[in-house]
Amino acid sequence: MHINYLSSFLLFSLCALLSSPALAQLNWEVIQIPMRDGKNLIADLYLPNDSDTFPVVLVQTPYGKNFFRTAGLPLGIWHDLSNSPFAFVIMDWRCRFASSGACNPEAERGEDGYDAVEWIATQPWCNGKIGTVGPSALGNVQYQTAREQPPHLICAIPEVASPQFNYQQYLPGGVLRAEYFKTLSWLFPGSGFDLMVANPYYNLIWQIAEASTMYPEDITIPMFLVGGWYDHNLVDNLIMMDTLVRASDPGVRDQHKILIGPWVHGGTGDGFLGSLEQGQLTYPEADGFNHVLSRQFMEHYLLGMDNGWENQSRYTFFQMGDNKWHQAGTWPPNNVKNEELFFTSNQVLTAEPATVNDAYTYLYDPEDPSPTIGGKTLSLQLDQGPFDQSEVEDRNDNVVLTTKPLSSPLPIQGKIKVELYFASDRLDTDVILRLTDVYPDGRSMLLSESVLRMRFREGFRVVDTAFMQEGEIYSVTLDFDDIAHTFVSGHQLRLIISSSNYPNLNRNMNNGGEMYPDNNPDTILNPLIASNQVWYGPAYPSKIILPVQESLTSTKTLDVTSTAVTVLPNPASSRIEIKDIPHNAKILVFDHSGRICLQKSNWSGQKVDISQLPSGIYLLRAEENSGKIYLGRFMVQR
Repeated sequence: MHINYLSSFLLFSLCALLSSPALAQLNWEVIQIPMRDGKNLIADLYLPNDSDTFPVVLVQTPYGKNFFRTAGLPLGIWHDLSNSPFAFVIMDWRCRFASSGACNPEAERGEDGYDAVEWIATQPWCNGKIGTVGPSALGNVQYQTAREQPPHLICAIPEVASPQFNYQQYLPGGVLRAEYFKTLSWLFPGSGFDLMVANPYYNLIWQIAEASTMYPEDITIPMFLVGGWYDHNLVDNLIMMDTLVRASDPGVRDQHKILIGPWVHGGTGDGFLGSLEQGQLTYPEADGFNHVLSRQFMEHYLLGMDNGWENQSRYTFFQMGDNKWHQAGTWPPNNVKNEELFFTSNQVLTAEPATVNDAYTYLYDPEDPSPTIGGKTLSLQLDQGPFDQSEVEDRNDNVVLTTKPLSSPLPIQGKIKVELYFASDRLDTDVILRLTDVYPDGRSMLLSESVLRMRFREGFRVVDTAFMQEGEIYSVTLDFDDIAHTFVSGHQLRLIISSSNYPNLNRNMNNGGEMYPDNNPDTILNPLIASNQVWYGPAYPSKIILPVQESLTSTKTLDVTSTAVTVLPNPASSRIEIKDIPHNAKILVFDHSGRICLQKSNWSGQKVDISQLPSGIYLLRAEENSGKIYLGRFMVQR
């Protein structure tokens, strides 16, 4: 099994699927799909009816096809199979779940996908057109399948996934993502993840791994990538998009598109790709929009529908803060200009640099590390997504710098950078950055994080290793992941500087010694307390560099939301009447946690029975076929 399939998480699928509406009984048939080695992989077949032929959506999962039986089907179909224009095949990976008897160490996942696609195409219920969909590991295997170029594979939707196994994904800034390593090693024992710990420097092994898992020239079908601003695969998604546009088969280069929402990867907590709730925030304007565009993509390529898909721009993204969808032909969009905020005294970020050289000093103790609270995590023990960082800020092992409340909006689109002048009394230590949006009520909501192990400040190879000298001040630059976020008026931008983010990242022992003794991702051996300094002033102009969008008119704003929905009566007890939305819309009702508890397809103006809903507050969402979304709220009271 190749390690590039495995940047994923078991509970991503579980959480996402179990949050879908269980409103009708799905019917399926267990089928056996023959592979070239004579073994069979086991799958569930879902047919809208027994008489027609359909394009087929194939899902290849390492997490058990049975989850879909109770949780529902992708593309927003859920349990409404009778109205689906697609049939679905959900297939267990070789050696996993129902396909556990088909183990073969010589088999390739991509070849299994090829065999599945071509067998499906010969079946009487298939019209010969097949697409694939799925998140994380279910996305990675789509790349592998597409690489094999099965003739009947028409299109693919890899979500929060990228095929490349690269150094920075697992050791950002030279620091092992310890919780990521532990999670993947637990999910996929014996799959080669020890290579991360055994090769902490960028070497030939990493070069081979990166080169062998990036193959855009082999992609001959249009792809619709889906990602999230709070997903750890975000940068890899953007790199993959750019690479596909430049180097995939010339016949499809202009057909690849990407959607990026305010979403986490999934797997922990209530948030997942496309859900209403993300960490401690909610995004009703983005809720489920991935299903809307994914279905539009599939209908265009598998059904040949002239549904406006070709008019979609290459990049569709959600501008957080403004909470609006935008489209652009490039990323970052046009008219982005860098603006600088300098570190000054009193821990204030301003447009004017400090006039006196000075430094902030803080201590870092590896045995009392700054805690991980939310972020781009992948562990059952950690929260995921945007969380208030007040607990981090209240500690004394950091420097917290904040702007004054903004008098006008500050729209960011692109990659924020920090140029830092840093010193320490130890040979090695880490620089950890957290970027937050401070609300008027005092919440400091995490947006992004960055890290650099100081021994790697000149590069990540063994020969690049450069330990620090006490009393010397070093200039380093750290990048945050790309983001689209507006700091609205009255909010503040905040930068937190510390030297740990644990247990997300491996702790630096500050002694300049071996980083992972005994290949243990989390060993504390002879730790030292570091006294670290952040310098600022004319000679040390530490600053944050912001890619500010000068004119949001440079992007196309999508009309996907409206709040002009009236629900009567409100409060209600048994039935509600919905005003101000068109007939034939799809109606979804969410409870306070963001879970769908009621839905109606092709609504025609009739009153909606809510007698089975418990008392509480509910969000009503109506979707037009065009993608426009209407929102409203109502209360059930008995």
